[in-house]
Amino acid sequence: MIRIDRDSPGRGDVQELLSEHLADMFATSPAESVHALDSAALSGPAITFWTAREESEVLGCGALKLLEPGRGEIKSMRTAAHARGRGIATLLLSHIVDEARRSGYARLYLETGSQEFFVPARRLYQRHGFSTCPPFGDYAEDPNSIYMTLALDPIRP
Repeated sequence: MIRIDRDSPGRGDVQELLSEHLADMFATSPAESVHALDSAALSGPAITFWTAREESEVLGCGALKLLEPGRGEIKSMRTAAHARGRGIATLLLSHIVDEARRSGYARLYLETGSQEFFVPARRLYQRHGFSTCPPFGDYAEDPNSIYMTLALDPIRP
């Protein structure tokens, strides 16, 4: 059974996953276009971090960064290479969106790459209702980045 729980980006197995993520980002995008966060940045007070695990094995991770009240950014979505094709990213994304909705967020944003490597990620986000948008927050126009957003309906009791 796969469980998604809050976790520490500083755990050894999570740091390995995040190191793989950063290595892929720097291998596919120019350094100035890499916006992935390391484990220290993901431990910040404005970020909630989750992992997907099966028993104790980490299968993926994702985070939600508070941009301002009611607005957040999805960060560091990553599925371990050996776990791809099992729906881990879908589980994580759905969990993050649900948590954002429960926490009163009205809109989510994300930045992903424009290169071929990121096509599966962009398809995932589009399947879940995200659409392209202009740069948000501190981002600027960048041919190596695609920005996406999703309006959230509030949860009604």
